[in-house]
Amino acid sequence: MDETWTLHSESISAIEKQLSDHEKKTSNQIVIFVTPSLEGENLEEYSLKVAETWKLGQKGKDNGVLLIVALEDRKLRIEVGYGLEGVLTDILCHHIIENEIKPAFKKGEYDLGIQNGVNAIMKTIEGEYTIPEKEDFSHLGSLSFLGEIAPEGPEMPIGLKIFVSIFVLTVLGVFTYFAANAPYVGWFIYFFLFPFWSIFPTAIHGANIGAIVFLTYAIGVGLYKLYHLLTPNGRKRMRNNSFASESRGGGGRSSGWSSGGSSGGFSGGGGSFGGGGSSGSW
Repeated sequence: MDETWTLHSESISAIEKQLSDHEKKTSNQIVIFVTPSLEGENLEEYSLKVAETWKLGQKGKDNGVLLIVALEDRKLRIEVGYGLEGVLTDILCHHIIENEIKPAFKKGEYDLGIQNGVNAIMKTIEGEYTIPEKEDFSHLGSLSFLGEIAPEGPEMPIGLKIFVSIFVLTVLGVFTYFAANAPYVGWFIYFFLFPFWSIFPTAIHGANIGAIVFLTYAIGVGLYKLYHLLTPNGRKRMRNNSFASESRGGGGRSSGWSSGGSSGGFSGGGGSFGGGGSSGSW
């Protein structure tokens, strides 16, 4: 049911036939409902109310599924009847929304997004759709946690990736310069920058490159600072740099950093729902 007249007639006919054939084969009742707006109502409550009013699924089997899309609110949800919650789990519903439907919706391709969602829902019920296993980052050792913050889904466009990389490198580079050359507060800044040199490169380029960038910073800057701390030439150079000069000029031991201030009419088969499924927005 498309109350927005957004979907093309050919797409509607193809999906209706697909849903009808699936119901004849399995008795599962999958319904697509596209509405202009929720009119201020909560998505989960609205979706459950529609599913229960239409009594989707067969009585005793509770095998109904509702894919509801609120176009103006840019929200959608897959509502699952009791009988299908074991196969069409909340996690799988979330994955279908995020990876099958939303990418097309973000491009304005609503017919394609709904078709992708219907295909994934049916394959999940038939046991043919699973969530791909996450990439193993155990080879990163103590930095394997970077795999948890690595981006999933489509990669960032190359142009945007280059721009963000340059921006982050510039900003972090300024602070890294102070961390490397400041004699006292520099050590604090050096350790303070650890999460920034790990999180930002990982978010932009992935866990493997993020780990390389972080180790380059941690080892490179660390060795640079140790050289200036432990060798005569290094200590002499540190005493002669601008930070130390500013400290002596101020009459104290503080560094240059420390000097200064601070619904429709569908009739189903009598199935029931208990709130299973997942929601999303695009």
